[in-house]
Amino acid sequence: MIVEQDLLVPMRDGVRIAADIYRPAGDGPFPVLVAISPYGKGKQSIQTLPQPPGSPIWDGGVEAGDPRFLTANGYVHVIADCRGVNKSEGEYRGWMSKQEGEDGYDLIEWIAAQPWCDGNVGMVGISYFGTIQLHVAAEKPPALKAIMPWNAVADFYREATHHGGTIQTFFFDLYTRSTNGNPISVTPEECTPEELVQRMEELKADPDMRMYTHLWHLVDNPNVNPSFFDVLLHPFDGPFYWERSAYTRYDDIQIPFYTRSAWWAYAHMHLTGTFRHLAGIKAPAKLEIDRPVDEERPLARSYDEEAVRWYDYWLKGIDTGVMDEPPLRLFVMGSNTWRQEQEWPLARTEWTTFHLRPWGGLTKESESLAESSDEFLQQPLSQTLKIESVDYATLPLPQDTEVIGPISLRLFAAIDEDDTNWIVALEDVDPAGNARELTRGYLKASHREVDREQSQPWEPYHPHLKAEPVTPGEIVEYEIALSPTANLFRRGHRIRLRVMSMDYRGNPRPAPGVSVVHYPWHVCSSRTVRHTIFHDANHPSSLLLPIIPAGS
Repeated sequence: MIVEQDLLVPMRDGVRIAADIYRPAGDGPFPVLVAISPYGKGKQSIQTLPQPPGSPIWDGGVEAGDPRFLTANGYVHVIADCRGVNKSEGEYRGWMSKQEGEDGYDLIEWIAAQPWCDGNVGMVGISYFGTIQLHVAAEKPPALKAIMPWNAVADFYREATHHGGTIQTFFFDLYTRSTNGNPISVTPEECTPEELVQRMEELKADPDMRMYTHLWHLVDNPNVNPSFFDVLLHPFDGPFYWERSAYTRYDDIQIPFYTRSAWWAYAHMHLTGTFRHLAGIKAPAKLEIDRPVDEERPLARSYDEEAVRWYDYWLKGIDTGVMDEPPLRLFVMGSNTWRQEQEWPLARTEWTTFHLRPWGGLTKESESLAESSDEFLQQPLSQTLKIESVDYATLPLPQDTEVIGPISLRLFAAIDEDDTNWIVALEDVDPAGNARELTRGYLKASHREVDREQSQPWEPYHPHLKAEPVTPGEIVEYEIALSPTANLFRRGHRIRLRVMSMDYRGNPRPAPGVSVVHYPWHVCSSRTVRHTIFHDANHPSSLLLPIIPAGS
């Protein structure tokens, strides 16, 4: 392997991007696989044994693939720092600014002109490395022939920073603390300096923000973390997020892609985007969803092997069989088996409504009572760590029941304040009472507006363009999407729905035998809120589940 480190590659505006280049030692030219992120190019090539997430030396930013394996299989591996971070010049404008896609175009075209490149380029890496592939592909560099966006975010607002309109501060913990960025991304057209100061003061006066003093400190001192300050400054969807969301550029992505994630996968982050890529990009595609475990770092050898199998087909013209397989490969929890499918949602799905009932029941039969409700009182984190909930469960299932697909909850409820967070979880409960959480959904009550044109019964779409405070005591209908799942509920198990309003770092904890360290947590209410859930004849709260017929 021939190694060149810290090369400075010029962009169209003269700013130079730092890159490390790993080339096979034999005669070229070769196809090239490119990885770009702000996480540090140098550490991607440090040779160490893969570490599980619980290891104290596990590093979530080592995600670019193994240069040794890729070069040994006839590929040049280029790993670059985004502009404005580490050894690259310029200013870092935060997550996936349009500048990053343009820089990716310039880097790929520079690579294509080098004597060691045969003119065929792909991209590798997961998470940030995966998401940036979509933004680069949308710029249409001629040499880029295919991409492999694994764990790639489609919607920056709904997946990465806000879940159901509620700030997801896990994004602050995971990403922006290691990649703060330089300037604050507010344009003069968006607000004047005086208006910016006013918005900062409004944020500092927010009682919820004051409860999270580390976030209040960030608003008071934006240069501590400009990237997350930008998120706090933009509580609603809009141009700031649209520029950084790959789904707004799907029409421009016209090359083959292979997308992948895992069930749960940081709640909405990564998982839901994978299905959105499949539905929105009109190009040859493959999708895979694995068991709900976090990846080792460095990435397991299976990642590099699959990258070679994908790119041998698209960049070398070798028939590896990768496109002869059905486009979807899904791991089904509960049975712990793999399933190959043709479409999403599955065409044979039997959409089945389960109604919330008194005494914590969850049945296919609706409620006939004129009045029926449950309630829970949630104190804020400043007073308790106890998460209150109301739970609804089926009787033990008479037969194995397979649930594969997106899920939605129709909830009729009242609160005694003007806002709250709705957090709902779906669980598989075994005969001994042990619960295994499968998925979650989120909705800030003041963001309940639904865009009917973009919604499906199983997937309501909220525009998140404004807040509409709730009238205390008024019964309101909420439509809440849960992340998709695939699970076999064994005979004798129960399907359980939990309705909550609070979470925090370290809660919930992974189920036994499931290694998922990246749980999100959200800015919750600083007030004590009473929640009343209605499930009577006039307020038929219900859960819509994608049941797959037995034997199908």
